Amino acid sequence: MLRHWLSNGLALGSLLVLSACVRLIPDGAAPHTATPIAPPVKAVESAAFAGLVRGPNVGALGLTPGDAGTALASFLESCPKLQAREDASGLTNGADWKPACDAATAWPPDRAAGFFQSYFETVRVGDGAAFATGYFEPEITGCRTRQPGCDVPVYGPPPELVRAWPADMPETERTGRPPLGRYDASGNFVLYYERAEIEDGALAGRGLEIAWAADPVEFFFLQIQGSGRLKTPEGEVIRIGYAGQNGREYVGIGKVMRERGLLGDGPGQYPGSMQGIMQYLRERPGEGRDLMRLNKSWIFFRELDGDGPLGALGVPVRGTSSVAADPRFVPLGAPVWLDLDRNEADGLWIAQDTGGAIKGANRFDTFWGAGERARAIAGGMSGRGQALILLPKGTVERLDRAQLNTTQ
Repeated sequence: MLRHWLSNGLALGSLLVLSACVRLIPDGAAPHTATPIAPPVKAVESAAFAGLVRGPNVGALGLTPGDAGTALASFLESCPKLQAREDASGLTNGADWKPACDAATAWPPDRAAGFFQSYFETVRVGDGAAFATGYFEPEITGCRTRQPGCDVPVYGPPPELVRAWPADMPETERTGRPPLGRYDASGNFVLYYERAEIEDGALAGRGLEIAWAADPVEFFFLQIQGSGRLKTPEGEVIRIGYAGQNGREYVGIGKVMRERGLLGDGPGQYPGSMQGIMQYLRERPGEGRDLMRLNKSWIFFRELDGDGPLGALGVPVRGTSSVAADPRFVPLGAPVWLDLDRNEADGLWIAQDTGGAIKGANRFDTFWGAGERARAIAGGMSGRGQALILLPKGTVERLDRAQLNTTQ
């Protein structure tokens, strides 16, 4: 996902929120982040139970040609998955999207606003009160082979990492998916190595390294994002994406630092942003290393060949066009309209990713691409306002009829 887990989706808007999550990534992916703590999530299982309110006509949103054009391109990329996958939100089925997807293939990009007006209607899920953070695709210094100053291993998934039930766990407690772990030399199923053990060499010398990073702090944050780029001294760019996780506990160090009084506006405190957290880790390497090791989660990577990191929907996520959402409340692949107190995040997005911290109705993580500008925006993104979901025309009327039938 990127969000972690890139195929599920890990993210970065704020490490304070990271404590609750993880990008673009599948199962166990790393969290997307955000600066402030996200609002509490109400115990509602899906959008179908959260309450829907018909929103304004799409034409009243004031779509700009550029915003609509990039959203149309991302929507078109999403269409094959959108029509084939089951919608966990309970709002749509694959056939609902076919008319819009068919039309999108030949729609002129410079008239994209008309496309969304022609094929979509808007709804608010719950009260529509949105909270959005941001994530990006980090680019850090790396190498194909280990060398001085470039010796932080980037591991691919180890073959012994499996899901199984511990032998001493009663059958009655074996619900859901088995945990991740490994079999030890005695044949017992145990938890997999945690971050500290891996950093101390638990996987060294086995040929699992797919590349090497130069900076452990930068690599730590790339793991949180769930994907990124390694730029070699020779100028080669190696794109890596989420390939698995060790199954150990994720701890958001931003939250820990805030609880310890290390972040804030007071004397001796560091800014409560990704940049402020990184500053602390660099200026206090010993304490910083211990802090990072509180996060026992470790992300394994694979090299990507495509032109962008993959989100949870299985298509490349695009900067300023893709957003991570909770698939229980937003159909993955659906357009989302945001109107926030952070104007740079206003406009039309396509839900193509998920994240461990991106939970609940109207909770989003905006993707900003790669580079310093993306890093700066994503690292400090925290926006509140209103959200609308764009659904194929006719969907709301059908949902209204279904609700009426169940209450009679």
